Amino acid sequence: MTKPAPMGHNRPPDPIDTITAAFEDQRQEAEKWTDGAPVENEAQMNEVDALRKAMRQWRLDLEKGQKAATAPLREIYQTELDRWKPTIEDAKQIEGCLVATVDVFKRKLAAIKKAEEKAAWEAANKAKRDAEEKARQADASNLEAQREVEAARQAAVDAERVAQDAKRNQVKGLRTVKETVVVDAVALARYLWQHDREAQESFQADRARKLGLDIPGVVEIREEKRAY
Repeated sequence: MTKPAPMGHNRPPDPIDTITAAFEDQRQEAEKWTDGAPVENEAQMNEVDALRKAMRQWRLDLEKGQKAATAPLREIYQTELDRWKPTIEDAKQIEGCLVATVDVFKRKLAAIKKAEEKAAWEAANKAKRDAEEKARQADASNLEAQREVEAARQAAVDAERVAQDAKRNQVKGLRTVKETVVVDAVALARYLWQHDREAQESFQADRARKLGLDIPGVVEIREEKRAY
């Protein structure tokens, strides 16, 4: 009786396995060279260069296979993105216009409510101080004085409740935006140079490179060869 074929026997070979198999010998040899010890002679250098060339070709073949395998998926993904994009952009544009429509009024109202909250807390703190002072001065044996103390305490409680309500009753839909403004550029540069010199030197070197600066005694362009 013939045994049934194992599951998956009719599937095409995995391209990753196929590509990798072609470089298996070089890969194993390359692993022997990557133990942290540098080469010591030209013969070793040539051997490592040959292995590096093989590993590079392995990587290029894998990347090519990856691109071929994912191209249909990327096309479907991009098509679906493009289908949704115009409607999403329209919604964002309407949302942005609505935000701009209420922005000025919201900021004015927020300033008013903030001032109201501040005033409410000032009143609450004053009521609390008044109640404490009245309690200190009141005669413990005088019923009317003690009733006044209790009334003052209740007034302080009520005033704090009003302040708490004012704190909660703020304008919704506002966010705090922080902006760093340079007031004295020279002083800032001096501070950064004193406290963050390494980062400043790196930034300045990168900026000089992008601008193509070559100023004798200030910026020098140096070249050296490195393995790649």
